[in-house]
Amino acid sequence: QMQLMESGGGLVEPGGSLRLSCTGSAGIINRMAWYRQAPGKERELVAIIDSSDNSKDVDSVQGRFTISREKPKPKNTVHLQMKDLKPEDTAVYYCNANAMVGGPSEFPYWGQGTQVTVSS
Repeated sequence: QMQLMESGGGLVEPGGSLRLSCTGSAGIINRMAWYRQAPGKERELVAIIDSSDNSKDVDSVQGRFTISREKPKPKNTVHLQMKDLKPEDTAVYYCNANAMVGGPSEFPYWGQGTQVTVSS
């Protein structure tokens, strides 16, 4: 059974940095991503990376956030390095992975979420 374990959230002042990490416990993970959900808002994609380390992030975090996967294989850990954090980055951050666990079909899995609060 797949579990995604997240860590690294917390409280930081504006302009500060945090590093989120997420590790999958089983299976073959293809795409991994970070989403976030702020109070009263819908969950939104932040950054995504595939098994070939091709990555993409949304405009609001470009130049400030970097997604990466650990090497070598199985590369079941993804990081989100966040710098120059802003109050509007405050949200619960969720790890997401598309993985094959125990069979050839791929399914999405979600972590439990980790709170990031940017405030002075």
